[in-house]
Amino acid sequence: MSRPRIVIVGAGFAGYRTAQILSRKARGRAEIVMLNPTDYFLYLPLLPQVAAGILEPRRVTVSLSGTLPEVKLVLGEAGRIDLDARQVHYTGPEGEGGTLSYDRLVLAAGSVNKLLPIPGVAEHAHGFRGLPEALYLRDHVTRQVELAAATDDPKRCSSRCTFVVVGAGYTGTEVAAHGQLFTDAQVAKQPLRTGMRPRWILLDIADRVLPELDERLSRTADAVLRERGVDVRMGTSVKEATPDGVLLTDGEFVDTRTLVWCVGVRPDPLAESLGLPMERGRLLVDPHLQVPGRPEVFACGDAAAVPDLENPGSYTPMTAQHAWRQGKVCAHNIAASFGDGQRQAYRHKDLGFVVDLGGAKAAANPLGVNLSGVAAGAVTRGYHLAAMPGNRVRVAADWLLDTVLPRQAVQLGLVRSWSVPLDTASPEVARVPGRPLGDTPSPGGAGPAEPAKNQPGGEPAKNQPDGEPAKNQPDGEPAKNQPGGEPAKNQPGGEPARNQPGGEPARNQPGGEPVKGSTDAGGKALAPPPDQPEPGPDVAPGPVRRTDRPSQGDA
Repeated sequence: MSRPRIVIVGAGFAGYRTAQILSRKARGRAEIVMLNPTDYFLYLPLLPQVAAGILEPRRVTVSLSGTLPEVKLVLGEAGRIDLDARQVHYTGPEGEGGTLSYDRLVLAAGSVNKLLPIPGVAEHAHGFRGLPEALYLRDHVTRQVELAAATDDPKRCSSRCTFVVVGAGYTGTEVAAHGQLFTDAQVAKQPLRTGMRPRWILLDIADRVLPELDERLSRTADAVLRERGVDVRMGTSVKEATPDGVLLTDGEFVDTRTLVWCVGVRPDPLAESLGLPMERGRLLVDPHLQVPGRPEVFACGDAAAVPDLENPGSYTPMTAQHAWRQGKVCAHNIAASFGDGQRQAYRHKDLGFVVDLGGAKAAANPLGVNLSGVAAGAVTRGYHLAAMPGNRVRVAADWLLDTVLPRQAVQLGLVRSWSVPLDTASPEVARVPGRPLGDTPSPGGAGPAEPAKNQPGGEPAKNQPDGEPAKNQPDGEPAKNQPGGEPAKNQPGGEPARNQPGGEPARNQPGGEPVKGSTDAGGKALAPPPDQPEPGPDVAPGPVRRTDRPSQGDA
């Protein structure tokens, strides 16, 4: 008799924990398959330290195959799920389609950046949900400080050294706290104009920092931020974003080249495609994490609306702590569905919260005991080391080195602005040249989504997000094949040649466009199309834009 197959979609906190516990309980009696676009589990709470140059990127990534040897890893992104046929259709990292049949299905697809219908935000802001976004922010902040130090224009210097973070929850607070320390360390070696220093602004419509936590933790975090020089503005948000800055709801226009969007998260769009009962975008489940009417389907983590038995009538919040605990209960209940043990209802009890504010500062209340300063910092880092499923020694080593050595503030140039659009269903995967729009398969099938007109796989319009100057302009980035630029096409690491597999058709060929400086059959020079942008490091392809959303913003 063949072994039953359990397919887990997503390797976040919920999916990873489910696979970890199931592999221990199954002992080879079931085939456990994990479908995920990356080969690692990302420990999100330490992502701000990657952006601030404290931790190397691989420190916060835990190998799935290395730590889950009994679990089969399938690289790909789920597109269509056929509940009646019990099949998951997916698209692999190189565009190939595939299908996984299942006896039990765990939906743990997680969440993506939450969007609001604010003009310009989708085009000019960047989120903070995945490793590519953290790497981009580190490079971008480093570049802005370096360009600010090199300019003689006070206004331009101020604009480049102003960083706006929207959202004063866990992520936004930690990004602003670490960011201020990171840029201050940079200008200590590369001073700006006299009287200038980097300026971080933290915005939120709430009346206090960390509104979801105890007021004492909120006051501690607020005091640390203000003491460090962060401009904390509560009751204020962004009304409009432009390439040159942001218009605030209080009427002030802030000149800036950096807008970090940390207003929260929304469930992965995959849950909506199932046609099952939903609760604010989350899949409704019972206290045993099963989908009503579909006993073979389980859901947990940010994608699931799990009843909060401690607060009847409400649902558990979308946090890593809940996702991790739900993963354990989900694994036990899947085993029980095969006759191994009894089902459990998900219940939780808060053991406290920790917020890392950089340096030796933190805010924590383990077991209800409020801590601040060095004691809170020690508890916070101890908690993260205990919670991480791997890389503990490497993380501790990086922390030790950061206390005795200066940080390396250099641009690696690995992630470009167009690679990390805000409106994407896959923040964990950076877009690459030639990849279709949407980064994920279309909900209706296993194949990739069709690109919108004038969007990726095409070329973006001028003045795209990031607000960075065009290549070879004052304060701009170097041309390709110059130091710091991208490699030329057909060179190692470059893009494929046009008319080659994976490439675009050559211009002046059927279906192609004339290249600038080329001639026609009579020797007359051909001008490029009027809407053709000049080539540059951040040109092709452009940011993800969905055709099913209003042009003015995103709901």
